[in-house]
Amino acid sequence: MAEVKDLRVDLCGIQLDNPVMAASGTFGYGWEFAELYDINILGTFSFKGTTSEPRFGNPTPRIAECNDGMINAVGLQNPGVEQVIFQELPRLKQCFKKKVMANVSGFSEEEYVYTARRLDECSQVGWIEVNVSCPNVHGGGMSFGTSPEAAASVTKAVKEAVKKPVIVKLSPNVTDIASIAVACEEAGADGISLINTLLGMRIDIRTKKPVIANTMGGFSGRAVFPVALRMVYQTAKAVNIPVIGVGGISKAEDVIEMMLAGATAVQVGAENLVNPYACRDIIENLPAVMEKYGIHSLKEIIGGAI
Repeated sequence: MAEVKDLRVDLCGIQLDNPVMAASGTFGYGWEFAELYDINILGTFSFKGTTSEPRFGNPTPRIAECNDGMINAVGLQNPGVEQVIFQELPRLKQCFKKKVMANVSGFSEEEYVYTARRLDECSQVGWIEVNVSCPNVHGGGMSFGTSPEAAASVTKAVKEAVKKPVIVKLSPNVTDIASIAVACEEAGADGISLINTLLGMRIDIRTKKPVIANTMGGFSGRAVFPVALRMVYQTAKAVNIPVIGVGGISKAEDVIEMMLAGATAVQVGAENLVNPYACRDIIENLPAVMEKYGIHSLKEIIGGAI
């Protein structure tokens, strides 16, 4: 009889059945994917980036394809925190029985604090993921995530406003990501998630103009995996709080690699847009990959390559 593998991990005091979650912006508010499979198989997921007020987002076109990835400049389109609380979360409760991660964005510290505080009051929410790293929104996002001082200031403000664990999502569009992670840890962050999208663009050679109306957007997909892995490794070496590895994960082997680099859990992003069953397939394949490489418990391999 095959050995039963232990996929469980602890994320900021909450146990996950497995380390695989869907990344914000690629899984909506969950119920859309629940029509395809039982999403309770997930460790959890981070729902769509939410702001205090509804946002229409950036002008179209917003998406550009590229080799082994995509570029998007959606611009945090979302219905606003009140609709999320009163419509999206009750709908999610019908199909998802676990705690969900709330992804919060904003254009000022006050907006981050307001949105985080409102979501912190929701019993379904287990963690607050603070997105200081979205590179495709004018007037905010990237400016908070590219400075240790600014990232720490937002972290401290949100941490003082909420009771639930605060996980700060960092931008890769920086020279020294570890220093920003350390600043967030010192400001009270309970965890770090990285990376958000890289900054990229495409030009249509027929029209000789950028493909995306916003000119540039967030580059994600399988092609970014080595960059994400490197930054997770650097960050995990520098901090003493859990790290969530994000970027280019498409198969169970990638999960193992991220965890060896120091990730406690992982988020699957763009792959959900290529294959809506990606998270389910990765979770189902994990025990066989663990068997192949002689791994009994995933907890035991966290940071194994450091």
